[in-house]
Amino acid sequence: MKIKIFTTTALVCCFMVCFAVVADLTGKWTGSLHAPDGNDYPLNYTLKVDGDKLTGTGDSPQGSVAITEGKVNGADFSFTIDVGGVAVKNTGKFYAEADSCGLDIDYNGMKMHATLKRGDK
Repeated sequence: MKIKIFTTTALVCCFMVCFAVVADLTGKWTGSLHAPDGNDYPLNYTLKVDGDKLTGTGDSPQGSVAITEGKVNGADFSFTIDVGGVAVKNTGKFYAEADSCGLDIDYNGMKMHATLKRGDK
């Protein structure tokens, strides 16, 4: 009986931690992408998590672009964003202890990486 109670309690705690991590991804995130051409591009995202669905926008001086195909699985997430008519696939991992995200970006076969930090909530 004690083993069942312990196991149930441990599983509930694990689920609570997973949901807490997902909820913390909601907010504004900023960073910079150093592209292979040597230029730096600002990254500004507003993300919202609803269950396992990720929505939001990518913001730039030219305006906002909606995030599509957004998914969240624990601390891992992915989404697509349109950049000048090109669908750019983004995959990332949320690091709760550092309040940051590692973001891998695939732009027409060019693989790049950026780190995002939380902006204003």
